[in-house]
Amino acid sequence: MTKRKKLEDYCSEMGEGNSYQVQSLVSVDERGQMVLPKDVREKAQINPGDKLALITWEKKGECQCIILIKAEELGDMVRGFLEPDVSNSSK
Repeated sequence: MTKRKKLEDYCSEMGEGNSYQVQSLVSVDERGQMVLPKDVREKAQINPGDKLALITWEKKGECQCIILIKAEELGDMVRGFLEPDVSNSSK
């Protein structure tokens, strides 16, 4: 008999002040699709028609993490990462 994991089983100890948490578990269907829960979509202000950039973090050739960012926010984030380098290189 296989023991079903609960959401808490996937959570690790998080210190005070950390801003990450497991919101929910989603399943991937046979076509590779998944549904973001309504409460997560509302909290993230994701609406029908919004574009999300899918970013992966790999370690030793294996995907360790998948991140979804609103496409409209991606440009601002990239600029935020690059601006300090661009400003320092012009000095």
